[in-house]
Amino acid sequence: MINKHSERFDELSVEAEFVESTKQYKPSEYGSYLSVNSESFDEWRLKAKSLISRACGEDSEHLKAFSNAEGVQTFDSNYDIFKRLKPVFAAARSDFQGGHLASIRSLVQAELFDSELEQAQELLSQGYTGPAAVVAGVVLETGLRDLCDQQSIPHGKLDQMNAALAKKGVYTKLQQKRITAIADIRNNAAHGKWSEFSESDVAEMIKDVQRFLIEQLS
Repeated sequence: MINKHSERFDELSVEAEFVESTKQYKPSEYGSYLSVNSESFDEWRLKAKSLISRACGEDSEHLKAFSNAEGVQTFDSNYDIFKRLKPVFAAARSDFQGGHLASIRSLVQAELFDSELEQAQELLSQGYTGPAAVVAGVVLETGLRDLCDQQSIPHGKLDQMNAALAKKGVYTKLQQKRITAIADIRNNAAHGKWSEFSESDVAEMIKDVQRFLIEQLS
């Protein structure tokens, strides 16, 4: 996801240069003014704003600055607006690609989780049911630690963190019970108790872990 966002910043930077190249003087009753191709500019502006929202966050200063720069001022041409938006976009691109945004950590973690859950799924498809359950369990436990960090809850054993998060209202008692069930599968797998769970149990476990992480850490 990070690489895709970075590549998109690069693509839109090139598009911005194209928009810049379309500028030309147009006559008006007050004299001439610079304008850019409206269709190209509007398309770039929408795509740039969407990218900044996804990459930097909906509450980021970058998105707020971009939205403010969009505001039409007296006697503005679309080129005047474009000139205000370009440096905001450039700053967002620089901060994102430089790893200076808080959202970067979440994106990195999401990529790691996706990679590890894909590994668990691959293990399961090859018949390694136990190892798949162990990998998925580790991903879940890491996610719980991240949630505890967000809530200033001390790290502990999985069941302790699970209980503390549910007690604080981060998620429901029903979700707490499901996490306990997932942890049981992981523990049985780690101790070689293969008869205590099935392949379908692990398949559902991986789906549940993925769903939980999307809901809680996205």
